[in-house]
Amino acid sequence: MSMFPNYDVIVVGAGHAGCEAAAAAANMGQKTLLITMNMGTIAQMSCNPAMGGVAKGQLVREIDALGGYSGIVTDKTMIQFRMLNRSKGPAMWSPRAQSDRVRFAEDWRLHLEKLPMLDFWQEMVRELLVKDGRVYGVKTGMGLDVLGKTVILTNGTFLNGLIHIGEKNFGGGRAAEKAATGITEQLRTFGFQSGRMKTGTPPRLDGRSIDYSRLEIQEGDTEPGKFSFSAETKPLAEQRPCHIAYTNQKVHDILSTGFEKSPMFTGRIQGLGPRYCPSIEDKIVRFSDKNRHQLFVEPEGWNTIEVYVNGFSSSLPEDVQFEAIRQVEGFENVRMFRPGYAIEYDFFPPQQLKLSLETHLIEGLFFAGQINGTTGYEEAGSQGLMAGINAARKCQDLEPLVLKRDEAYIGVLIDDLVNKGTEEPYRMFTSRAEYRILLRQDNADLRLTELGHQIGLASPERYAAFTQKSEAINEALDLLAKTSITPDMINGLLESRGCALATQSVKAEKMLVRPEITLRDLMDVNPEFGAAMGRHSEEVREQAEIQKKYEGYIRKEREQAEKVIRLDDFLLPSTFDYHKVKALSFEGREKLSRTKPNSLGQASRISGVTPADISVLMVYIGR
Repeated sequence: MSMFPNYDVIVVGAGHAGCEAAAAAANMGQKTLLITMNMGTIAQMSCNPAMGGVAKGQLVREIDALGGYSGIVTDKTMIQFRMLNRSKGPAMWSPRAQSDRVRFAEDWRLHLEKLPMLDFWQEMVRELLVKDGRVYGVKTGMGLDVLGKTVILTNGTFLNGLIHIGEKNFGGGRAAEKAATGITEQLRTFGFQSGRMKTGTPPRLDGRSIDYSRLEIQEGDTEPGKFSFSAETKPLAEQRPCHIAYTNQKVHDILSTGFEKSPMFTGRIQGLGPRYCPSIEDKIVRFSDKNRHQLFVEPEGWNTIEVYVNGFSSSLPEDVQFEAIRQVEGFENVRMFRPGYAIEYDFFPPQQLKLSLETHLIEGLFFAGQINGTTGYEEAGSQGLMAGINAARKCQDLEPLVLKRDEAYIGVLIDDLVNKGTEEPYRMFTSRAEYRILLRQDNADLRLTELGHQIGLASPERYAAFTQKSEAINEALDLLAKTSITPDMINGLLESRGCALATQSVKAEKMLVRPEITLRDLMDVNPEFGAAMGRHSEEVREQAEIQKKYEGYIRKEREQAEKVIRLDDFLLPSTFDYHKVKALSFEGREKLSRTKPNSLGQASRISGVTPADISVLMVYIGR
């Protein structure tokens, strides 16, 4: 008799991708197993203790809007909140939270343990069980067979992980944790292509040994927000500050003495690291004209003395790291808990996936997270959520859920990975989204919560709150459309701001289009309107203001998106033999055969497929 039941979904790895995948599948009614090598490190923040940031904050809000947990867990365990890019337009606003590392992992585990359809098992998975091109379970390190209809691999940095500190290197998926072996080698026998990538982390310091009086203080927002749209969480009542320090030429000179022992510069590290998060030794070489670099000194939690030095990632020898960091102003007497290190690991180029994150080569097998070449908790969580949703839907014999580029940053992320691939760790930026005015962090729930409810992920309570908020926004928009603002009301304010005066009464929505005028201004000059609008929450008022103030831009971007999306209506059969279409370019035939796009729209976004190739395909579809 087997000690395991037959599962619908087996999730391998309990990082951010694995946690979201397991939660999604279980909440959608599928019997799910989460397998991890260490139950004590579920949802571990392996690198910086923070969630969100530019474009990453949008991903977290989208996860929350669909019914995932990253936003809720972040809200419950954050120690500071900041809305980045407030000086720019709302398409660029990005929430970021500093987290309590220990509480974050604990809260994630507690959320998972409440799910009745989710089981746990602590052990390494060394092999997939595959028959006739379909996965049917996994084999553990102890030789146990666990059967399941679908398997999601979320191995993070553990696949043949190799840690580097100076001339030392040793196997490991994270500090003090062993690497995972066997899966890469097996997948290669099935025809998968794999590669190596690299990431790194900075030293951890004893906060008691830092002279904070010599650092710049970085406070959180005076009126902090939150990530989750649900009423389950509240904004912070108090916050912990972060600080900013700077390297100097002495720091750079000492770091340079370790270059001959650096695994980066001696060639011992083969994998490419993240372009936008380079190590400190990489920075001083690439930006040799700069005599200092900014360091963010971030507390690891509410009560701990441990400090994370964001910006000082390094794989140099530990004595060089220690000597150099002591040259930073305020760090002269600093004590180190552990040095920084680099880690190399296996990944699988994501062109081998469908847009559902299921692999082309093995049915029922899904990849999510760093195994697909991404970097960052938020990117991993987004993929995990979608892989969990689609594994559950496969078990239910339903079509996969694929978010389009105009629907979500998550859609941009997955579309980029599958159609363009990546040769270095992929990180999300607002610049990657061509429809970022549509994909704002403030409207993630308006875009995605109804969809999350339809697929069985967003709870009835969440959907009811969303419906109530939508109705309130419509009421606020209606109020803006009906209220008149007379010259007597507004001209004094306009004159004080050096603006053209009003010559006649206009509706509030028209006056709000002026960049110098805010909704609060209109509420102040028209008390009756202010009282009516004041009955709505700040969240509703902000949404109404954004929709009206940027209405023209939003409409134009929507029209552009709809033109492009029409290509997605032209479906391509999975059995289409592109090699027989000689009118296609050679590269086009090769890329289309490998990616197997499901529509002309997807085909048009594949790197190397030309507009001429799309025209040829349109002719064949017409035939």
